[in-house]
Amino acid sequence: MPSAPRRYDPDRRARILRAALDVVAEHGVAGATHRRIAAAADVPLGSMTYHFEGLEPLLTEAFTLLADTVAARFTERLAAASTHEDACEAVVDLVVDESWASPRTMLLSYELYAFAARRPALQEVMRAWMDKSRTALGRHFPPETAKALDAMIEGLSIHRSVDRAPADREAVRVIVERLVG
Repeated sequence: MPSAPRRYDPDRRARILRAALDVVAEHGVAGATHRRIAAAADVPLGSMTYHFEGLEPLLTEAFTLLADTVAARFTERLAAASTHEDACEAVVDLVVDESWASPRTMLLSYELYAFAARRPALQEVMRAWMDKSRTALGRHFPPETAKALDAMIEGLSIHRSVDRAPADREAVRVIVERLVG
């Protein structure tokens, strides 16, 4: 009896990674299973172990995709700044504009922080993300200022995601001005 023809699916691995982030956003890392991710990616369950050695390597790669995607948008926004004032306004945008810090991205970031707390491979993903952010900021600001701005962007973004009265654009602008001197 001839076997069924193999389906060519060059996007399968990437689809699994995107589905893993969707599952983590909906169920948390604790609720992410091979079965849920396979269903969300619309792939056979066997594809999970074909493409990934286990759930932890899959989640590590999915969180790497998240970090790389957010870092690329962050870098792109800062690269568009041609003056010091533009760079300061870009920093404000990164805090207050939901296209940069969407609720989904923030939720996934929380999951990444918690999951990485005991996993060195994911701590490295987070360090690489911070390095990319600081490099982008470093094109406009001295290294120590870039580091402070990176922490401020992250911290205020977290606060804005849960604060009942989050800092508005003008308040964030004042904070940025104080940090950059």
